Amino acid sequence: MLSRLSIRSRITLGSLAVAVVLLLVALLVVRTQVSTVLASADASLAQSDLESFDKDVTANPDETLDAPGSGILVYVRSPGGTVEANTLPRDILVPILGRDATDEQYMTTDDEGRTFVVVGRTVQTSAGTWAMWSARSTSSNELALRGLDAVLLVGGLLLLLGFGAASWLLATAALRPVSAMRRQAEQLGEGATDAQLPVGRTQDELSELATTLNRFLSRVQASSAREKQMVSDAAHELRTPLAVLKTQLELAHNDFGDADALARQVGAAEVSVDRLASLASNLLELSRIESHEAAASTSTAAVLTDEFMGSVDRARMLALDKSVAVDFTLSPIDDGAEFRIAAQAFGRLVDNLFSNAINAVDDAGTVRATLTQSERRLLLTVSDDGPGMPDDFVPVAFERFTRPDASRATSTGGSGLGLALVRALAREAGGEVSAENTHPGLRMSVFLPKM
Repeated sequence: MLSRLSIRSRITLGSLAVAVVLLLVALLVVRTQVSTVLASADASLAQSDLESFDKDVTANPDETLDAPGSGILVYVRSPGGTVEANTLPRDILVPILGRDATDEQYMTTDDEGRTFVVVGRTVQTSAGTWAMWSARSTSSNELALRGLDAVLLVGGLLLLLGFGAASWLLATAALRPVSAMRRQAEQLGEGATDAQLPVGRTQDELSELATTLNRFLSRVQASSAREKQMVSDAAHELRTPLAVLKTQLELAHNDFGDADALARQVGAAEVSVDRLASLASNLLELSRIESHEAAASTSTAAVLTDEFMGSVDRARMLALDKSVAVDFTLSPIDDGAEFRIAAQAFGRLVDNLFSNAINAVDDAGTVRATLTQSERRLLLTVSDDGPGMPDDFVPVAFERFTRPDASRATSTGGSGLGLALVRALAREAGGEVSAENTHPGLRMSVFLPKM
């Protein structure tokens, strides 16, 4: 039932429940204290009623006692057993008759239901021991307590009403930032993709929640922007090779009577299909890495070295058509050192760097690769003696679908995803990649930290 109520209502009801318990305890304590004080006052008054008789019998034990004043309820018995004064009601007197003299105090009730406090006292004189009792009705105290109960009840209800209203207002004020965040969140759902939740001025839990949610929104918005940009870029990149492939297939239809021409068109179409397949594969790999869907994997330095050597062999095969020399340097490594990257992913990383370098250099150029290991990281460098990159392109070289001038990419028909994939693989392993012009040439450096 409570789960269906608003937080404000639950806070108010919870506060009222606590207030009711505390108020009941406080009222009971107050009433008990007042009742004790009134009962003590009645006993004191009863004791004071005996004071004058006590003084008389002490000073003049043989003289006759003065009659009690109006409304004074006493019973005085001499040492000889003679009743010297008696104004007690019969219901109060009966238990006292024949009672031995003693100092005492007790409560009793008459046949009409009225309660009395009775005080007994003994007085030692030269003539013997006098026995005295006095009584005081507690009716006035009971009336006072009933009046107090009414006051406490009405006052308690008013306090609870005031406390409930205050709790509601305080809860409303405390939850006002939540309402503001909710309204702002509704705007987010209406297309305000760059909006942020309002953060209060006070450094409290709600402002911390708003800050955390804003960071989350920023990540979601950035991810959404990247996805939109990726879709847009992919559509743009796919448009040209698809148009080329369509043209090549149309030309192939026209060359059905010419086997050589048909073979050339089919071969050109295969190149376009390969480019489309590579583009789709790289896009899928990038999406998988950036969404962290790839399963965590580790490899030893020995395994990564084997992948590096395999990449060198593949690069040399790729470089045969251009007579490009592919050299490598392998420094001593700790075979047992582990790195947070799969062997296949490391091989793809190295292959992309080799492919970019080979495509960048002229015929008979040189590509050099080194793999070294320090105490904390594995360092891979791939350099070439080509024209390098424009200086203003270096900062964006690892962005998706970016290309430098024609000297490095246009002629090769690259998709602009190779270096983006290299950076994604390196960062997934906790490392980083950088590019640097060496005049002439370009050096790509990748470092991977040890686990």
